[in-house]
Amino acid sequence: MAKPKTKTQIIAGMAEAAGISKVQAKAALDALVDMAYKGAKDGFTIPGVGKLLKQRRKARMGRNPATGESIKIPAKTVVKFRVAKAAKDAIL
Repeated sequence: MAKPKTKTQIIAGMAEAAGISKVQAKAALDALVDMAYKGAKDGFTIPGVGKLLKQRRKARMGRNPATGESIKIPAKTVVKFRVAKAAKDAIL
């Protein structure tokens, strides 16, 4: 299995594909990441890739695997990423 690309490799690839400098590509990537962080609470979509969502989980009962004891898991907010159908079709 190949190693995942580093941020530097992604920036270099973006710069080459778009015909811009690496500094401009880094600024574009940073702007996209900032927009995703700020927009996640309402749902942030990257067309063709997927959607970033903030979701509330209810409190529930769980089990400690070491002791078998029942424990209460409190409610919490989590971040989810839903992969777009176009991305699934292209990858699979």
